[in-house]
Amino acid sequence: MLDPNQIDDFTRRVFQALPPGIQTVQRDLEKNLRSALHSAFARLDLVTREEFEVQSAVLARTRQKLEALEQRVAALEEASRQGD
Repeated sequence: MLDPNQIDDFTRRVFQALPPGIQTVQRDLEKNLRSALHSAFARLDLVTREEFEVQSAVLARTRQKLEALEQRVAALEEASRQGD
């Protein structure tokens, strides 16, 4: 999930870019935008970069083990054919 501070920072930057006349309604708009962003990101079921990196490492180790097993199976099949 995204860090709520990142969402707050994003909304703060959006509202800093608004013209001064709009700043009177800024609090209500900021509150509604923050709520909408939190809701939208929650529905996306996002993962953090750290979680992604951990799963990538797990996948890499799994691939290495699979390749080693494939080589062992191939060697066993070859040995079995030669024994026939």
